[in-house]
Amino acid sequence: MKRDLILYISGLLVIVYGCKGFEKVVKSSDYMLKYNEAKRYYTEEDYYRAQVLFDQIAPVFRGAEQADTVYYYQAMCYYKQSEYIMAGHYFQNFSNTYGGSPFVEEADFMTAYCYYKNSPRAELDQENTQMAIQFFQLFILKYKESERVQEAEKYINQLREKLVEKSFISAKLYYDLDDYKASIVALNNSLSEFPESKYREDIMFMLLESSYKLAFNSIESKKKERFQSTIDEYYSFKAEFPNSGHQREAERYYRLSVKYLGDDYNEDEESEIN
Repeated sequence: MKRDLILYISGLLVIVYGCKGFEKVVKSSDYMLKYNEAKRYYTEEDYYRAQVLFDQIAPVFRGAEQADTVYYYQAMCYYKQSEYIMAGHYFQNFSNTYGGSPFVEEADFMTAYCYYKNSPRAELDQENTQMAIQFFQLFILKYKESERVQEAEKYINQLREKLVEKSFISAKLYYDLDDYKASIVALNNSLSEFPESKYREDIMFMLLESSYKLAFNSIESKKKERFQSTIDEYYSFKAEFPNSGHQREAERYYRLSVKYLGDDYNEDEESEIN
C-alpha cells in the first residue's frame, strides 16, 4: 500500500513538473529550444504538445533550413490527433510550398489519405470521396515508381465502390417513392456513370419495372410508346441476366406490355401486378 502511494505521488510529480517544463518552453523566446522540444514531444508521441510548439515556430522558421521539417511535422501532429481536415490542409500547402523537400512524396500521399479518412458513409455527400480519388490519382501520375502506388490504387477502388453505392441509393430513392419517370432517369444515369456496378442486375430490373408502371399509369396517348419501351427494357434485361431471380416478374411485365400492344389486351389482367 505504501509502495503504491509512493509510485502514485512520484507519477503525479512527473506530470506536474512536466507541465511546468512545457509551459516554460511555450513562453520561451528560444525558438531552437522550441524546435528541439517539439521534435522530442513528437518522438514521445505527445502530439498535442508537439503541435502547440510547431504551430508557434512555423512562421518564424519560414525560409529557414528547417522550414520543411517544421511544416511537415506540424501537419503530422494534426494527423496523429485524427484532425484530418486540418492535416489535409497542411499537407496540401506543404506540397505546394516545398516541392523539393524529401518529405513531399509522403505529403502528397497524406493529402489524399486525409480526404480518404474524411470520406463519409455512402448515404451522405461524397465530395471528400471525390477529392480523395483525385489526389490519389495525381499521386500515381506523379510517383509512378513509388512503393505506395499499389496502396493508392487499393484506396481508389474502395472509394469508387462507395460512389457506386451512393449512386445506387440515390437512384433507388425515386423508385421507392413510386416516382417512375424520375426513377428511369436516375437509374439510367447510375448505369451510365458506373456501367460495371455490382448493382447492375437490380438496376436493370428496376428500370424494367419503372418503365412498365410508368406506361400503365400514363394517359392513353402515351401508353403505346411507353409499353414499347418496357418491351425494350425486358429484352435488354433478359439478354444480360437470363437466369436472374427477377426473371419471372420480368416476363410478366413483358407479357402484359405485349398484350397491350396486341389485339388480346386485357386491362383486368394488367391490374394484377399494380
